[in-house]
Amino acid sequence: MTTSTSGLRDHLGYWLRRLSDEVHGRFERELAEHDVTVSQWSVLITVHRGDATTTREVARYLGIDAGAVSRLVDRLVAKELMTREPDPASRRTLRLALTETGRDLAPRLAEIADRNDAHFFAGLDPVQRRQLEDWIRHLTGEAHPEPPTPPTS
Repeated sequence: MTTSTSGLRDHLGYWLRRLSDEVHGRFERELAEHDVTVSQWSVLITVHRGDATTTREVARYLGIDAGAVSRLVDRLVAKELMTREPDPASRRTLRLALTETGRDLAPRLAEIADRNDAHFFAGLDPVQRRQLEDWIRHLTGEAHPEPPTPPTS
């Protein structure tokens, strides 16, 4: 049977999703050895690097719902990887901070992320890799014109 209707494998979105699933799945399995999910790692590394320090800032930075971030933080607090501390400048604000265990673990998890990227993208030379990243950033920027804002001091 011949048809002019496009098929599943004719769509770039299908291939991007397949790649994303492969990259995410491998990373998830590696992180599981440390009892951390990819979503939890996203929060952990964001706070570790100082890209955001409150639940609301993390949510904005990651482009996800603040309630979801709060639940992720709850799990990280329960695992003794993160704490919520009062902000001396505002009684209503709680700052996120890593525990000593969280500070020790974050760089090790970042190394796993780096190895995972290398596993999937080592076949690209540095210029190709940068081009791919630029194209993806451009396309996601088109879909979401307001980029995450940096945390306020």
